[in-house]
Amino acid sequence: MNSFGRLFRVSIFGESHGEYVGVVIDGCPAGIPLRVEDFSADLERRKAGAKGTTPRKEDDAPEIVSGVFNNTSTGAPITILFKNSNTRSADYEKQRAVPRPGHADFVAAKKFNGFQDYRGGGHFSGRLTVALVAAGIVAKKILGVIKVESTILEIGGETDLDKGLQKAIDAKDSIGGIVECRVNGLPIGLGEPFFDSAESLISHAVFAIPAVRGIEFGTGFAAAKMFGSKHNDAIENAEGKTSTNHAGGIVGGITNSNEIVFRIAIKPTSSTPQEQHTLNIESGNVESFSVKGRHDLCIALRVPVVLEAATAIVLADLLLLNKKISVSL
Repeated sequence: MNSFGRLFRVSIFGESHGEYVGVVIDGCPAGIPLRVEDFSADLERRKAGAKGTTPRKEDDAPEIVSGVFNNTSTGAPITILFKNSNTRSADYEKQRAVPRPGHADFVAAKKFNGFQDYRGGGHFSGRLTVALVAAGIVAKKILGVIKVESTILEIGGETDLDKGLQKAIDAKDSIGGIVECRVNGLPIGLGEPFFDSAESLISHAVFAIPAVRGIEFGTGFAAAKMFGSKHNDAIENAEGKTSTNHAGGIVGGITNSNEIVFRIAIKPTSSTPQEQHTLNIESGNVESFSVKGRHDLCIALRVPVVLEAATAIVLADLLLLNKKISVSL
């Protein structure tokens, strides 16, 4: 449900317009250096403010309320809170009867019998990715020299990101993009086939990021057009180095020590000023509808650091499962 991982276990809680959002991290080894300042860089990368992002800005100051003593993890669950202080809940009151197309409004109302927090998407909001990023920062500490880096490859089909973003601005609409993640420094042997293969776990965590619509590893869907002799990665040495990396660093669900490479597709922001049609659940009629409020023009702009976090969480858990992590005090 709201928890993920076996040894390094992450539980996310809160709502977009609730008092707090936060995360509980269970299974973090004792002895990990952890200061509030360690969260600054990645949290800043996730913040709004750049062209194409929502005008809603939050301080995103982490409150570490358990599991850390003298700037070091204790081995107890780590709880981190983020206060919501910049909300406009009135923007959503009038939308209760008209669930937004592309959002979870309608299915959430059905699943939870109308008791869900509808303000700003509630528990389904991208706001909760701040908690995911916080957990990723702790996970990156466990990874040590292993590097997880994500970049935006395309916006609206354009490799010139400004050009892609301008397409949405000109159309007065939202737009999607493609984000790539690369991981270097992993050992051979991470992944537990069948159902906990490295790709399965990464994909599971990645699809927890709102707006993700697809994922591909290595050559991905292009592999369907290749001959096996061309797609196979020739092994060059006992460390597992391969001459090519069509597999994207994972073979048989197990890391092979080469760079992990995968890409995700991010849908256009569902909240768009363009007029659409939706069901008025009070009247039972389909009617015209336009989303108001503060929203990202392109969600992909803020996804790279969130993608790194989701990936780092998976890898930290796998490292602990394989006992390939040691903390020196």
